[in-house]
Amino acid sequence: MEYEIVVVGGGHAGVEAAMSAAHLGAKTLLITLNKKMIANTPCNPHIGGSAKGIVVREIDALGGMMGLFADHHPLQIKMLNTAKGPGVQCLRAQVDKYGYPAYVQSVLDQTENLDILEDEVTELIVENFTIKGVKLKSGEIVNCKAAILTTGTYMESHIISGYDSVPGGPDGEDASHGLSASIANLGVRMMRLKTGTPPRVNKNTIDFSKAKIEPGQEGELAFSYLTDTFVPIEDQLPCYLIYTTEETIRIIRDHLPESAVFNGVITGVGPRYCPSIESKVVRFADKPRHQLFLEPEVENGDSIYVQGFSTGFSHDIQEQLIHTLPGLEHAKILKWAYQIEYDSVDPLEFRPTLEFKKCSGLYGAGQICGTSGYEEAAGLGLMAGINAVRKMRGQEPFILRRDEAYIGVMIDDLVTKGTDEPYRLLSSRAEYRLLLRHDNADLRLTEHGHNIGLISDDRYAKFLHKYAQIDEAIQIMSVTNVADKEGIAPYLLANGYDDVAIGHKGIELLRRPNLHYREIAGHMPELESYRFDDASVLALETKVKYEGYIRKALSDAERNRKLENYYLPDNLDYATMGGLRLEARQKLAMVQPRTIGQASRISGVNPADISVLILTLKKEGLL
Repeated sequence: MEYEIVVVGGGHAGVEAAMSAAHLGAKTLLITLNKKMIANTPCNPHIGGSAKGIVVREIDALGGMMGLFADHHPLQIKMLNTAKGPGVQCLRAQVDKYGYPAYVQSVLDQTENLDILEDEVTELIVENFTIKGVKLKSGEIVNCKAAILTTGTYMESHIISGYDSVPGGPDGEDASHGLSASIANLGVRMMRLKTGTPPRVNKNTIDFSKAKIEPGQEGELAFSYLTDTFVPIEDQLPCYLIYTTEETIRIIRDHLPESAVFNGVITGVGPRYCPSIESKVVRFADKPRHQLFLEPEVENGDSIYVQGFSTGFSHDIQEQLIHTLPGLEHAKILKWAYQIEYDSVDPLEFRPTLEFKKCSGLYGAGQICGTSGYEEAAGLGLMAGINAVRKMRGQEPFILRRDEAYIGVMIDDLVTKGTDEPYRLLSSRAEYRLLLRHDNADLRLTEHGHNIGLISDDRYAKFLHKYAQIDEAIQIMSVTNVADKEGIAPYLLANGYDDVAIGHKGIELLRRPNLHYREIAGHMPELESYRFDDASVLALETKVKYEGYIRKALSDAERNRKLENYYLPDNLDYATMGGLRLEARQKLAMVQPRTIGQASRISGVNPADISVLILTLKKEGLL
């Protein structure tokens, strides 16, 4: 078989990598162990959340697919952190564990330039440090110009509960064997990581009266800028909030040595920001209780996900623990919790394009890069797919800056700082999070998507029209008084403003807390023809209300961006560079930074080292 791009793995990274390559016109093959498990959600079937929801918007703005998939028919959707600033507001949707992958699979089946093969890749075919193809378990070889590894948690994976550890992948699937060794044979540093998932219980055996209901949210809420139909609140399923009890914590403490998290069976490092319940009890020993969420996994089914209750205990102890929770005293467990340990690659082995440093044309995306989460995986898959095609065609690589996207922050963190645990995106990781907002993902990235070839001319024209209209409306409000003073007076008084007798320009009112565009525009005839959807109103209001803060953040980003314009030559011999400390030489040689800016963010490289580096390169005429 002969393909231009081969994608190994059908998770969220593999889906985005394969679809972006196919949409760019590359003849693409997606190889997966089980077609029915493509886009599976083996842990919580939700998309979005803190920082992650913005990543999904970024994927969509670039021309990726996850946003459209998540919008297809969410069980519940809401905007998080609405009481906080725009830099941390983000969408979260609970999706159907069966309906979501089924829809993704139906779209994949209809995608031009894309074939799907159910098989296992056991070996990489590499010549002169360049990928030439992959070998299948059947013995067949698939030749390719580029390959993208999106193996998730399958490589040499083990399912672990208590003292039991058996080979296996997530959701009862088989593990992948052989590929990990083939990667290591390239001289690539490997890591052993782990993650876990909580038990699922039958909703018909839960007394929800003992829990606090957590409903979805009304409104035009969507990840994709293309979505124009929304799930009304009455059609959304509720989630519920409960807390652990004293008995829960007592049983955990009594049996700690029996948990796989503490008994030595697990050798891999787990995610700090998604710990097991026993890890939380140990780490936060002073807390009398821990919150948990009961969340639906399917629309027409009985499975309830106990969010926050991941554990490494054996089945008998899991059952004891579940029955200590409010409303779950008689709950029937449908699926046991487990920990999963798997092989991944040290992310310092990747270039900012996600290409392996030690193998030209070979890329990684998702959990093989040391990440954790569907959204992180999808963002990396999209970028790997784009860059694999661009390299194949001799085009410049596509790399996002830290002030352009959370995807840029994530990739830069991974390939510059590395990680020793499954990496999870957090808003606190972004120094320019006021610039990386939910509302402006299209403004930041749609032009990139259009230039790459993933955003159509028609969609790009609509994007330009949207922001032209927003700018026109702001200009009108800047120079025009609200004509209907009597009409708007009750609205101002109701929000604590008593200066109703004098005239106000529309922009002056919009800058005030608690006042909003639609109510103000309703009293300005000049704005009657400017009819915006909710997403456009949010973009307009944020631009006006946070103008000063945004301007300062843009100025800071521009000032720091100068270091990103100093490109470093490939394969610099840092070991012989005089004036650099030994640690700096070792770290620079390992990371092989692309720019001075990236070099400055490497752990163990200090400002004095950067000064020496710049002076040395200028002296040698390399900078």
